[in-house]
Amino acid sequence: MEEAVISKNFIEQIIDKDLEEGKVTKIVTRFPPEPNGYLHIGHAKSILLNYGLAEKYKGRFNLRFDDTNPTKEKTEFVDSIVKDVEWLGADFKGEIFFASNYFEQMYEGAVKLIKKGKAYVCDLSADEIREYRGTLTEPGKDSPYRNRSIEENLELFEAMKNGEFPDGSKVLRAKIDMSSPNINMRDPVIYRIARMTHHNTGDKWCIYPMYDFAHPIEDAIEGVTHSICTLEFEDHRPLYDWVVRELEYENPPKQIEFAKLYLTNVITGKRYIKQLVEKGIVDGWDDPRLVTIAALRRRGFTPEALKKFMELIGVSKSQASVDYAYLEYVIREDLKTKVPRVMAVLDPVKLVIDNYPEGETEYFDIENNPDTEDAGTRKVSFSRELYIEREDFMEEPPKKYFRLFPGNEVRLKGAYFVKCTGFEKDENGNVTVIHCTYDPETRSGSGFEGRKVKGTIHWVNAADAYNCTVRLYENLVDEEKGKLNEDGSINFNPNSLTVIDNAKVEAGLKEAKPGESFQFIRNGYFTVDSKDSSEGNPVFNRIVSLKSSYKPGV
Repeated sequence: MEEAVISKNFIEQIIDKDLEEGKVTKIVTRFPPEPNGYLHIGHAKSILLNYGLAEKYKGRFNLRFDDTNPTKEKTEFVDSIVKDVEWLGADFKGEIFFASNYFEQMYEGAVKLIKKGKAYVCDLSADEIREYRGTLTEPGKDSPYRNRSIEENLELFEAMKNGEFPDGSKVLRAKIDMSSPNINMRDPVIYRIARMTHHNTGDKWCIYPMYDFAHPIEDAIEGVTHSICTLEFEDHRPLYDWVVRELEYENPPKQIEFAKLYLTNVITGKRYIKQLVEKGIVDGWDDPRLVTIAALRRRGFTPEALKKFMELIGVSKSQASVDYAYLEYVIREDLKTKVPRVMAVLDPVKLVIDNYPEGETEYFDIENNPDTEDAGTRKVSFSRELYIEREDFMEEPPKKYFRLFPGNEVRLKGAYFVKCTGFEKDENGNVTVIHCTYDPETRSGSGFEGRKVKGTIHWVNAADAYNCTVRLYENLVDEEKGKLNEDGSINFNPNSLTVIDNAKVEAGLKEAKPGESFQFIRNGYFTVDSKDSSEGNPVFNRIVSLKSSYKPGV
C-alpha cells in the first residue's frame, strides 16, 4: 500500500531542513501583537499558523506583547487579545510574555553596541534624519554626530536614560551603512526619548526601544527558533539579523515572511476601525459588522470555522485577496450539522385557520436537524392563529409561485395542509390577516397520498411566540463602489445593519443563552448576541444567510 503524500508549505519545509541539519532541536514560535487595538482576522491567520507549527513539531508557542510604544497601548487591548488567542484554541500554557519585561536587557544590548562602536547618540531632528537618509536611488549621508567617541556616546546614552534631555532631542542610532541599498540599514534609530507612562512598567523608563531593535532581542531572549511575520517585514530582515548577530546571541532566531490575509470589502486597519468606533458608526471594536476576532465571535463565527478557513487558503509568499464569500461558505459548512433548525418569522403576518377548534392547542414533534442523525426532535405548539412570513403570501402571484395565495394549498412545516380562503387589509392596502382552512387528515404528513402540494412554509404559534429583536448584517463597505472614497474616507454601506423589533420565534427560544446558535429555517444562521441580550430576552444576530452563489475554487 502506497503512503499518502503529505504536502507541506514553504515554512514547514524550512523547519524540516533546520531540524535535519541540527540547527535547531526544539521549535519555538510566538505571536507578538502590539496591544494598541483589537485583533482582526488577519491576526487569526498568524496565531493559528504559529501555534499550529509549534503543535505539529511538539514545540512551544509564546504569546508575547510587543509593548514598546506606550502612547497607543492599553490594558483593555491586552485583555481582549488574551481572550481572542484563548478562544482560537492557541495554548500558550498560561504564560504571557511582555517585551517591556526585557527593557533592561535591551538597554544593556544598546550599551554593548555602543562599546563595539556600532551605535551612537545623534542630535539630528526627525526631519533631519529623514533628509540625511537619502532615497531609494540616492545614498544617505553621515550624521555629523556619527563619529562621536565611544566614551561620549556611553555618557550621553546614560544621560538620556536618566531623563537629562527633553523628549525628541536625541536618539540612539545603529551604526551600519548610510549607503546601503536597503534604507532600513542606513543607521536606523534604535532608541528615542519619550516621557510616557507605560501600562506595564509605569514611569520607570523615559527612553524606549524602537520595534526593529526590540523585536529580534525579544525573540532571542525567549529562544524563538522561527520568527514568522508578514511580507512587509521582508526588507527589515537584514536589520533583524544584524541585531542578533552584533549582540552575539548563541542561537539566533530565523525570520521568515509569509503573505498577509487580505479579505475583499472588509475593514481591518486599526486606524480605520478606531475612526468607526469613535464616530459611533459601529458600537465598539466588537461590532458584528467588523472582522476583528471579537466581532466575529459576537457575530457567531466558530473557532473551528476560522481554522478551516485558514487551512483552505493556505500559506504562501504570494500576496492575494480572498473573497469574503469564501469565509461565509466555510461558516455555513461548519454550522449546518452543528446547530438546531428552528422556525422564526422575521416579517410576520397573522394566519387564521377558520375551521380549527378555538381554544385548542396541540404539539408536533419536529426534527432539530435533519442533517444530524442524533439531533432528536422538539415539541412545537400549534393553534388556530399562527404567524407566517409576509413574503409567503401574495394576492396576485406570478407564475411558479408555490406559496399561499387565494385558492392555493400549502404544507405548514411539520403540521397540516392549509388552503387560503381569503384575507383582510388595512386602510393602506396592507394585508393584515390571511384566512385558511386546514385538512385534519394531513397531520404531520399522514393521510395525503396522491395529493400534490408544491409549497411548504414555516410558521410560529401566535399564542406563545416570543417577540424578539433580530439584527441582519451586510458588509460594512459598499461592495459596488469599493472600500475607500477618493478623499480616503471609508465608503460606508448605509444598509449594513437592519434591526427588526417584532420578529416572532418559537417559544422555546426565549430561554436561549448568549453564544447559542440556530438556523432560522429559510432565513439564515443566527446567534444570541453576547452584549445586548439579557436572561429571558435574547437578541439574535444573523451570522450568515443560507444561500450563496459562491463556489470554492471558482
